[in-house]
Amino acid sequence: MELRSAPEPGPGFSSAKQRVLTVLKRAPGASLREVAEALGVSRSAALRHLTELEAGRWVQREYRGRGVGRPSVCFRLTAATQPLFPSAYAETVLFAMGFLERTQGRPAVLQMLQERADELAERHQSRLATGDLAARVRALGRIRDEEGYMAEVKRRGPAQQELLEHHCPILAVAERYGEACDIERRLFERLLRAGVRVQHRLVTGHGVCRFVIQEPGRSGA
Repeated sequence: MELRSAPEPGPGFSSAKQRVLTVLKRAPGASLREVAEALGVSRSAALRHLTELEAGRWVQREYRGRGVGRPSVCFRLTAATQPLFPSAYAETVLFAMGFLERTQGRPAVLQMLQERADELAERHQSRLATGDLAARVRALGRIRDEEGYMAEVKRRGPAQQELLEHHCPILAVAERYGEACDIERRLFERLLRAGVRVQHRLVTGHGVCRFVIQEPGRSGA
């Protein structure tokens, strides 16, 4: 497998790890041998980088059956890596939103974002229809993790939960249309049937989006 030049992930990774991510972007499901050959390093060195990326939830390993004997191990990128790579799709979305704003005004863009949130609410509400607040927040965390937000759920107290998102696939949209963040917060309130307060935002320079979720009628800690 030849490692050709390619757009590499942004800052925050060593050059070696950037190359690992680029290899797996070009060859999903590559084996350890293939990754090592593409990088021109030993298998042990490649495995070290892969293991560290796996710990950060950027890479996941899978086991491929071969009929006889032990299954082979292969590696692929998780959904969280998608925003790391240049995306013509994101540029197209921003262009379309800009065109809508120029021709119909900013309210039309916000209406589009709200209708998208309404569609997501309808799609996911069955997964959060039952259970106490903690169970609903865990379910929302799984949904957001599946969508590439690198979500993490923590318990703050008897009446509070905390949802952390370490990645934002729509960061470029939020940077231009900050209202998208509040639409997202209201979507969480609708799905969780609880109050949601934002403490930190990636779009404002914090290292995480932090949502504090509270049972209705309960005071915060």
